[in-house]
Amino acid sequence: MALRLVLNCREIPAFLRSTPVPVAFSSRHLLNPSQFAHRTSLLRYSRQARNTRGAESFAPKQTTIVPTGIPGGGAALESGYIDPSRLWRSFVFTVAFSAGSFVGVTIWEYETVRSRAMEALRAKLNLNWFRERMKANRREMEQWRKDVNGWWDRLSPGERIFAPICALNLVVFGMWRVPRLQPMMLRLFASNPAAKAVCWPMFLSTFSHYSLFHIAANMYVLHSFCHGAVATLGREQFLGLYLSAGVIASFASHVFKTVMRQPGLSLGASGAIMGILAYVCSQYPDTQLSIVFLPMFTFSAGAAIKVIMGIDLAGVLLGWKLFDHAAHLGGALFGMFWAYYGSRNVWPLREHFIGYWHEWRGPPRK
Repeated sequence: MALRLVLNCREIPAFLRSTPVPVAFSSRHLLNPSQFAHRTSLLRYSRQARNTRGAESFAPKQTTIVPTGIPGGGAALESGYIDPSRLWRSFVFTVAFSAGSFVGVTIWEYETVRSRAMEALRAKLNLNWFRERMKANRREMEQWRKDVNGWWDRLSPGERIFAPICALNLVVFGMWRVPRLQPMMLRLFASNPAAKAVCWPMFLSTFSHYSLFHIAANMYVLHSFCHGAVATLGREQFLGLYLSAGVIASFASHVFKTVMRQPGLSLGASGAIMGILAYVCSQYPDTQLSIVFLPMFTFSAGAAIKVIMGIDLAGVLLGWKLFDHAAHLGGALFGMFWAYYGSRNVWPLREHFIGYWHEWRGPPRK
């Protein structure tokens, strides 16, 4: 469903006061193996053998289509029994990756401040003569760098975060178009609790899109909400929230598929995007939204996120398979958690780590 975000300047901070931002809500897709039919001449049905007692309770009730003729050697999509104990691997990876994401962006924040301080000090002490001398010998390269830096400086803070994320998604989208890479893409860039490789696909799948409409819709939504989210959170906290929400969404999908005995492939950035969307709508619930083709009907962002989450909850309870509704809910719940608790109580704890990191780095060199 396509929506247009209409910002009410009387109800939101100044940094969100701009022209209406169009938004199209999209989803994390369940990858249908039949999408690969144009690349294969043979489709077969298979069931993985049940070798452990009690496997029947978690065995899928239907067969899984497995493409066997993909150029590059083919790939078997794991199906069959999902061992519930394997969820511990997914859980540990989710916790470790989420914590590592926030630690990583904290180090990034510290190093950025440190480098800016050193640049200011060197400029004041006039110690950058060597750099000026090197520039004279590489004028063409420096001119190109100036042009790139000029373009980068003209971008808003939100666009500076969106640009590299979008670029990564486009690279992975292009990799799906290479026949020889498709076995690897199915193995590493599509999340599946029944696969041998469980952990890293939970992260890599959040940058993976197979269809053009899927990536276009997701990037459209992300671009629409980047400005407001980055202005509120800052780029470091935004990136930590985005990456963590994506992996948590994958974990929620794993839990649902294991409980419902439905192994399958999922991919897409919308679990992470739902985290950002839920955060913005929770922080600014009075922001007015309207449907693109029906601008006369408006509703609040707070009501919108409730409706979206309600639809995904219904999809989970009723077993809808159009989208990965469990992943949507996982990402949205984490975004709401961060809006009401995480940003106020968890994010400030990084100051303790910054102190330890500063001691380990030692005094800056002039």
